[in-house]
Amino acid sequence: MASPEGAPAPGERRLGPVLRRDDQVQAGTTDQRLLDSEGPSEWVHTDPWRVMRIQAEFVEGFGALAELGPAVSVFGSARTPLDSKEYDAGVRIGRGLVEAGFAVITGGGPGAMEAANRGAEEAGGVSVGLGIELPFEQGMNPYVNLGVDFRYFFVRKTCFVKYARGFVVLPGGFGTLDELFEALTLVQTRKVTRFPIVLFGTAYWSGLVDWLRDTVIGDGKASMNDLELFHLTDDVDEAVALMSKEVGI
Repeated sequence: MASPEGAPAPGERRLGPVLRRDDQVQAGTTDQRLLDSEGPSEWVHTDPWRVMRIQAEFVEGFGALAELGPAVSVFGSARTPLDSKEYDAGVRIGRGLVEAGFAVITGGGPGAMEAANRGAEEAGGVSVGLGIELPFEQGMNPYVNLGVDFRYFFVRKTCFVKYARGFVVLPGGFGTLDELFEALTLVQTRKVTRFPIVLFGTAYWSGLVDWLRDTVIGDGKASMNDLELFHLTDDVDEAVALMSKEVGI
């Protein structure tokens, strides 16, 4: 016998937008599992429940940063020593960005991130840290005056991009490279409005630039025009000026 119009067929169940048939049909209903205090608790660890946690992270991040104003994300290694030239450059970059009218966003950790936050905070500006939950605890550096901790890298990355008018990339490791190439990819593919990307430290980055030009572009995997997506400099004032010029501040 045919099912009434709009009713599920035998062996079929709809749960919101999800259709289940045959052996994919689950016993009970969503409301039943929610309201059953004696039922199994494993459901709170499943992927659908994680979506709510992810949504909550986006809400918290967007809410905290919505009124931030013009900002620049500064990336760099957590392992940068306090007494190094790179740390000093990070402090000067953070200070220069604030003096140019920007808030400074970092990953909130130690090393180069701390340096940029320190410069921003000491200059009286907004010093943002977007932290991440890691197996080894880093904690938010003491120079952050607006901090948000995330569980998920991709939510954190969205906030890095959404609220930044440009990126300054100090010498760093895998995490810094990940953030750099994500920014380059978003600009190259026009998934975002183009913003300036500055690689600070010619001695550190020149080998990567050579590889991009000679191997990646040389083998036809990218275009020579893609080298124009970023600037290479050792000058703090130039790095800050490039941010101000390209975003119209």
